[in-house]
Amino acid sequence: MAVTAPERTVVRPGPRITVSRGLLTITVATVALFLASWLFASTSVSKGALLGMLPFAAVLAIISLGQTLVVQQGGIDLSVPGAVSLMVVIVSHEPNGDDSKLLGAVLLALVVAIVAGLANGILIGRLGLNPIVATLGMSALLYAGVLGVSGGSPRRTTNLLADIAGGTTLGIPNSVYFAVAATVIVTVVVKLTAVGRRFEAVGASPPAAWTAGLHVVRHRAAAYVWAMVFYWLGGVLLAGILAQPTAFQGDAYLLPSVAAVVLGGTSLLGGRGFLVATAVAALFLSQLQQFVLALGVDTAVRSLVEAGALAVGVALYSVDWRAIKQRLVNAAPAPSPGSST
Repeated sequence: MAVTAPERTVVRPGPRITVSRGLLTITVATVALFLASWLFASTSVSKGALLGMLPFAAVLAIISLGQTLVVQQGGIDLSVPGAVSLMVVIVSHEPNGDDSKLLGAVLLALVVAIVAGLANGILIGRLGLNPIVATLGMSALLYAGVLGVSGGSPRRTTNLLADIAGGTTLGIPNSVYFAVAATVIVTVVVKLTAVGRRFEAVGASPPAAWTAGLHVVRHRAAAYVWAMVFYWLGGVLLAGILAQPTAFQGDAYLLPSVAAVVLGGTSLLGGRGFLVATAVAALFLSQLQQFVLALGVDTAVRSLVEAGALAVGVALYSVDWRAIKQRLVNAAPAPSPGSST
């Protein structure tokens, strides 16, 4: 009787989160920035300065997570300023200081955000409009809503929202907990679930994803909807952090949100997204502003610093330098046969 060898048990590795080059780079850069801040502008890393900076870093991280989902699908969302401003206006104007009306206002803002995200998704994913044109037009519509609700005038937020979003727990701003929770949840969904892996596959190669039977249009549209949900959360927190937010509070978040995405290692061409790195990049940008402010640099220079950070991120992760080098080599004139070596 023949003796058969025992069958081998093949253990297939499951999904896992790896440390990306972008996360490593931005983490080292952030540590170096805090060290430079301590050496050259120690006031920028004092307890008061950090408690003042961290809530805004948390808001930027949340908004940038939404932008990351859009960029993963090869798009870009220019409706960030209008969306964040409208969320702030709704949750600060509708309750009119009445805590009992806050929940209704927050839910109303969420509905508006989802509708705006669906509109972006249909225009871009279904109708094929250019993301820049579609989201820029959506931002204009959202700004019309801002003026319609607020008339352009600010209003104080409710005490309840100020306590939730602007308060601290164990010495840490509450908004930081919201940012950490949002980062963990979206990272787990995108990196460790089948839905998330399909989402990344669509962003990496839409034709290949379509050939594999994935719903490319649906995933592209969903990116804009979920991005609006993150803008909603960021706007609600921002309204609570600021005692009297302006009607155009979201204007300052478009360029930093894109910069955080690219500094975190996500290519503007789409594909894999590095969400934890995006959140760390938001902290880096916020502390960079704090550091430059402590040095007494002009506001215009601070804007140039942000633009420079964006340019560095694009150069590192969105430009194919090997292809450029190869083109230059191929374009170089060949030596003539009679030339001396």
